[in-house]
Amino acid sequence: MEELKAKARSLGLWNLFLHKGYPEGPGLTNFEYAILCEITGRCPRIAPEALNCSAPDTGNMEVFAKYGTAAQKEQYLVPLMKGQIRSAFAMTEIAVSSSDATNIETRIERVGDHYIINGHKWWISGAGDPRCRVYLVMGKSDPGNQSKYHQQSIVIVPADTPGVKVVRPMTVFGYDDAPEGHCEVKFTNVKVPVSNIIAGEGRGFEVIQGRLGPGRIHHCMRCIGMAERTLDEMVARVTNPSRRTFGQILARHGTVAADVAKIRIDINAARLMVLAAADKIDKVGAKGALRDIAMAKVMVPNVLQRTIDLTIQAFGAAGLSQDYPMARFFAAARSIRIADGPDEVHIQQLARFELIRGDEIREKQDAAKARRKQILANNSKL
Repeated sequence: MEELKAKARSLGLWNLFLHKGYPEGPGLTNFEYAILCEITGRCPRIAPEALNCSAPDTGNMEVFAKYGTAAQKEQYLVPLMKGQIRSAFAMTEIAVSSSDATNIETRIERVGDHYIINGHKWWISGAGDPRCRVYLVMGKSDPGNQSKYHQQSIVIVPADTPGVKVVRPMTVFGYDDAPEGHCEVKFTNVKVPVSNIIAGEGRGFEVIQGRLGPGRIHHCMRCIGMAERTLDEMVARVTNPSRRTFGQILARHGTVAADVAKIRIDINAARLMVLAAADKIDKVGAKGALRDIAMAKVMVPNVLQRTIDLTIQAFGAAGLSQDYPMARFFAAARSIRIADGPDEVHIQQLARFELIRGDEIREKQDAAKARRKQILANNSKL
């Protein structure tokens, strides 16, 4: 991996995710990165890290670039961007439904010039990697605040701080995703200086929304690459002349051919959805592109999951094995439908975007009816 990283860096294929709004990045737009990120998605366990574009580091680097102080950038952003260390983002908790982040119970209490952190997290990606040097931890610093969206803060916690304990790696359908893993982590009386706050107290929600928006698109970009590779596997399999059922190759069976066609339609539509969202982020920012991001986040992993499922069916038992990428891809696709907000949350958000237009639509309809009535009363032509 280190050899690949050195080669990628020498070719300028490094930190491509950090868009041109940041002076630390290579100057690509989100749209341009989407095209490149799709390619890395074809080999998601190797290519993203080789280009220093793998989660959760990408989101954490963007947090440091956007909200970090000069000292925080020097200590953490610089080595992250050089690929010298890795990081983790600690938000999800074992005891509460964390898809509603206002439920988070981890406490961040200020005592003099320090914060004391106590909480129990899990599914913390990257925490198992021996190169992980820093956590960004979300918790409640002001639980009594009248606004439930200003109770949370994010603090920097060095991984070797006393009181940080990695309890165990979690598995996803049996995969542990070593070395980085997705870990259960306890924070017990963890003490860090107040200078480790990100952006300021009460701004945790603001920070995670800025972090998760582009992160969701990055997942979707890679999903398209995974779907394309999966379709390649399927086409190669069903057109293989050595594999025949009932006297003909698999592609000659109508259901198989139809599946291939439907997958192509789905992938092309999903790609356009991702590119539209990336373009919207470039033009109006992540906050202004919430609807497009949500649509992509729901659509794309589901397309990938269907693509994998149909391909596995075409392969038969081999599709479930370690000899082909579909089983691991399926684990990733299914987990992405939960990671960074489950489908249901995004669907609810999309419904609000549409339903809020109700009054406006009725006003236009009433105006159109009144106009038609006026025309008919005047015996005029439309």
